[in-house]
Amino acid sequence: MSSAKAQDILVKQQEYSVKVRELLMQRYTHMPLAHVHSFGCQQNISDGEHIKGMLAQMGYGFTDSPDDADFVLYNTCAVRENAEDRVFGNVGNLVHCKRRKPDMVIALCGCMTQQEHIAQKVKKSYPHVNLVFGTHVTHTLPEMLYKTLVSHKRTFDLSDDIGFIVEGIPVHRDGNIKAWLPIMQGCDNFCTYCIVPHVRGREKSRSSRYIIEEARQLVADGYKEITLLGQNVNSYGKGLDEDINFSKLLRMINDIPGDFRIRFMTSHPKDCTRELIDTIAECDKVCNNIHLPVQCGSNRVLKEMNRHYTVEAYLELIDYAKKKIPGLTLTSDIIVGFPGETYEEFCETLELIKKVRYTNMYTFIYSPRNGTRAAKMPDPATAAEKSKWFREMLDVQAVINQELMDSKVGTVQRVLVDGIGKTGAPRLAGRSDDNTIVEFDGSSDLIGKFVNVQITKALNWAVFGEII
Repeated sequence: MSSAKAQDILVKQQEYSVKVRELLMQRYTHMPLAHVHSFGCQQNISDGEHIKGMLAQMGYGFTDSPDDADFVLYNTCAVRENAEDRVFGNVGNLVHCKRRKPDMVIALCGCMTQQEHIAQKVKKSYPHVNLVFGTHVTHTLPEMLYKTLVSHKRTFDLSDDIGFIVEGIPVHRDGNIKAWLPIMQGCDNFCTYCIVPHVRGREKSRSSRYIIEEARQLVADGYKEITLLGQNVNSYGKGLDEDINFSKLLRMINDIPGDFRIRFMTSHPKDCTRELIDTIAECDKVCNNIHLPVQCGSNRVLKEMNRHYTVEAYLELIDYAKKKIPGLTLTSDIIVGFPGETYEEFCETLELIKKVRYTNMYTFIYSPRNGTRAAKMPDPATAAEKSKWFREMLDVQAVINQELMDSKVGTVQRVLVDGIGKTGAPRLAGRSDDNTIVEFDGSSDLIGKFVNVQITKALNWAVFGEII
């Protein structure tokens, strides 16, 4: 039934796309331009590419500057407070553009706007914003935009989760070397600090048929790296009417002919199995890098976070992965200063970091999110104390980073070249299979290709070498 409903929704939105295109042709003597900016995670960036796909279908071109745009959309993130502050700062600056171009349409969408209190704030304090919608109705953008353009009234849609995924939404990808490929949406974990399940809804997996079709097309189009996306890719397949899980899906994509590689994120440790680790070890196209967020090294705090694993279980899984996957590198997310966390418990996190030896960590000082359980927990540690702990952790990780990078000197790394290095041409940059940044001198015609690089020098954030 959901498949038939999804098809009806898609047909209806395609009809509205035609209406918007016709309307724009009447109103503009030039191709109208859209500026789309996505804040936050890779899933948001992928959603932004689908938004651009719909806008292109409606007749918009694209610009990097909101000053030149006829339509501006900010795809928002709600994970941390500073992400929300950045959005409101950017939206506030658009007042000047709106005064200069009264017909400009300004839209906000994404995780942040799925929250009722945020939508109300926009409604009261940012009257120049025309269109606000949440995460569950992105696929109805053509209909919402048409109604906004015709009525000249503000449109707000924070509808609840429809319970299924609408396939067939067009995509306007930002690059031609690496591609995001969503395999599921939503999250069922309800970690006490996290707003994602409240704004993204419950877990829904895409049918493997659609995923494999999209992956095959990406390979045919010349993409060299495909990153599978989901709030928790390890639980892929739950609720589908087929015998499938994430390990089986990885093997199916790995079997697609072509010279490309596969990454994925994000993994939840409680759902990371030995079967999955064995699959990574046995699939030649799956990269030997796993992002496995631990968040904290204290069992008491992990329980308060509702993470459903212990430090001991996590380390046992890490040990198994290191034995099975040659050259494995690990990255993680760490939260410092969770409500009630003591310095002694923070030190347990430091010990875990020293044992695992991550090549990179995405580190955050705890940020309370309205609507989560953790936001109501007592939080006696001061901001100054948390900042001190945070700096201590960064110092520990910096030493580990440098040691791991130094160990690569003298090795040969297969690198996917994706652009110009930080110091500019003729230096090129790319990432190795284990996700290390590699820079080297070379011709720009190598961009988009795999090359072998002999590593000759290491800094704590990248390595440098020469093409073999």
